[in-house]
Amino acid sequence: MLRLATAVALVGTLVVPTAHPMDDDDDSGPAAPADYSYVQKTVPGQTLPRHAYDIAAAQAHHLPTVGGAWQPLGPTNIGGRVVALAMDPTATDALYAASASGGLWRSTDAGRTFTAAWPQDATQAMGAVAVAPNGTVYVGTGEPNPGGGSVTYEGTGVYRSTDHGATWRQVGLPDSGTIGAIAIDPTDPRRILVAANGSLYTPGGDRGVYLSSDAGSSWHKVLDVPNAFTGAVDVQFDPADPHRVYAALWDHRRQPDQRVYGGVGSGLYRSTDSGATWRQLGGGLPATGPDVGRYGFGVSASQPGRLYAIVGTAAGAYGSAYTSADAGNTWTRLPDDPELVDSQSSYSWWFGKIWVDPRDANHVQLAGVPLMTSHDGGKTWTANDDVHSDQHAIVWDPRHPKRVYLGNDGGVYRSDSNGDGGWTHAVSEPFTQLYSVAITAADTSRVSGGAQDNGSLRSWGGPRFNEYFGGDGQENLISPADDNTVYACYQYGNCARSTDGGATTTDFTDATTSDRRNWLTPVQFDPINPKVMYYGGNRLNRSTDGGVTWTAISPDLTGGPGKDDYPFGTITTVAAAGDQHTVWVGTDDGRVWVTHDLGASWTTVLTGQPWVTRVVADPHSPNSAYVTLSGYRSGSAQPHVLRTTDSGGHWADLSGNLPQAPVNTLVIGAGGILYAGTDQGVFASPAGSARWARLGRNLPLVPVDDIAYDPSHHRLVIATFGRGFYSLTVA
Repeated sequence: MLRLATAVALVGTLVVPTAHPMDDDDDSGPAAPADYSYVQKTVPGQTLPRHAYDIAAAQAHHLPTVGGAWQPLGPTNIGGRVVALAMDPTATDALYAASASGGLWRSTDAGRTFTAAWPQDATQAMGAVAVAPNGTVYVGTGEPNPGGGSVTYEGTGVYRSTDHGATWRQVGLPDSGTIGAIAIDPTDPRRILVAANGSLYTPGGDRGVYLSSDAGSSWHKVLDVPNAFTGAVDVQFDPADPHRVYAALWDHRRQPDQRVYGGVGSGLYRSTDSGATWRQLGGGLPATGPDVGRYGFGVSASQPGRLYAIVGTAAGAYGSAYTSADAGNTWTRLPDDPELVDSQSSYSWWFGKIWVDPRDANHVQLAGVPLMTSHDGGKTWTANDDVHSDQHAIVWDPRHPKRVYLGNDGGVYRSDSNGDGGWTHAVSEPFTQLYSVAITAADTSRVSGGAQDNGSLRSWGGPRFNEYFGGDGQENLISPADDNTVYACYQYGNCARSTDGGATTTDFTDATTSDRRNWLTPVQFDPINPKVMYYGGNRLNRSTDGGVTWTAISPDLTGGPGKDDYPFGTITTVAAAGDQHTVWVGTDDGRVWVTHDLGASWTTVLTGQPWVTRVVADPHSPNSAYVTLSGYRSGSAQPHVLRTTDSGGHWADLSGNLPQAPVNTLVIGAGGILYAGTDQGVFASPAGSARWARLGRNLPLVPVDDIAYDPSHHRLVIATFGRGFYSLTVA
């Protein structure tokens, strides 16, 4: 046993008064999901270490593998965030879609169905895709959009495939962090330009515009960046004059004490010698300054010299939009159309894209929360509400003059009306980003879970997965006593219950009492009586009637927001023991509490830890529990998995040979086997052994955010952040 004397402050018993004020006027939580994700993945006071994800992935790769093959459960019809699209010029109706954290996908039926075109054991974080005239595919890994409705992951450089994605070779820029765009010279398919956007979290590395003249075998930087946090987020050849090339540089960073998505490094650049040399454009564009945010630009193919640009502010709001008729020498500011301004919401850095109809220079599409369309060269705009929100990619099909493909947070859409409507959604795109999973032993076909920007999804109520509760789907539960009694939440603890399988829902958020609720607010059943439930804001709430009414049974169990490098101050995990008196709670500010008398008194048993992702009560002893901790570490041996058998008096470190990466979830299986879900997959260990093995084959290298265990059927079902649900039968 290890007593954490230096890291843990054991505080005396705290007796809860019979009555205390429960002010519910302030319903605040994390300022943005990007904050939630960033803080969860880091250690207080530290930034995200360079190459943290791929170093941990390499550690996972060297562990032995046990168990059978994981089976994908879907959803196949919901989709997820698509950051780039590219047509395959060698095949009719063929295109590629790059999923933010789900790899690369190829369609050969005009965007109706997609199949994987990327290796499962490589990073699934995508940033860009481009295809040469001979069908050679180039992929840039690492998502350049810096968190909006979710965490974003860095990549490992540029890759090339000459067989439609069957095999891949890494061809350079391994320290690029994220890739914003790849452009292929239309006069020479071996000349490739790459916009290396860099790491969001650490300075330096491969940043700027890089040129390869030999199909990626070698690279040299042709456009440098003005400071260590500036990257190149876009690069495009002018389709009307291939000697002209345009690129956008973007100054942006995410650090423990700030999130700045603009700065003096942001600007628009042009080359007139096919990318060899560059100069910054002015002529009416915003002057260089600390408030200049992300640029987006589009180039006309039908009207030489016509360009469009949009620039956000460093704070995230809409800044201004422009057009140029002389290849960027001079610019005219476009009217601040109210719909255009509103389309950027408060996070213009999430978009930064403009696309010009290749046959009509006045027909312009622009990325925002809705898809924005102009038919008069940007003077007026209309919002297209026929597609999912948050737009990221558009490509026109040269074989079909009016066919357009769109990628957004809901997947891939196709329009045969030149992008002016008539959008149809892909029917098979299995790359949904999931936060949670719920199952029931009564019906193994029933699976539900919360999805990034796609609500709470269920496998019943229709022929395929369907959304039954909106927002960014978070916690989901299915009652073990009645599988038609279900619970679903969206961000910041907005939760509802249903007694008809989700056909109708009744909100219970206002029945709970908390000052603060996290992006993902924990809601859990008592393991003996599912009518008894727990809900964690900054106070723990308890219900004895299945979530209809709630009573707070704790004071604030956190240090409050903004204390000790922890910005939120909320409960992140709740676990009730089988004695119906003991409850364990973990918080985002590194505390673990236990009560043995249903909240009459509370004892802190851990403090000073990273974000507590899970507390799991041992089903055989109310005095025993497991704690999992988040945070990528900079070579630190600080634990990720702890166990106590004496109500938190002493703790044993069970991290063992686990990859040095956040442990997101943990369940106890038959025989006391531990199953841990991490950013690098699922790992299994005999209880107390501190020796871990990779669990199962056929699971992509994708974060696992939640695990559900069904002891009746000896199966695990996991929620992955990028590839949907998977199941595995275990002993």
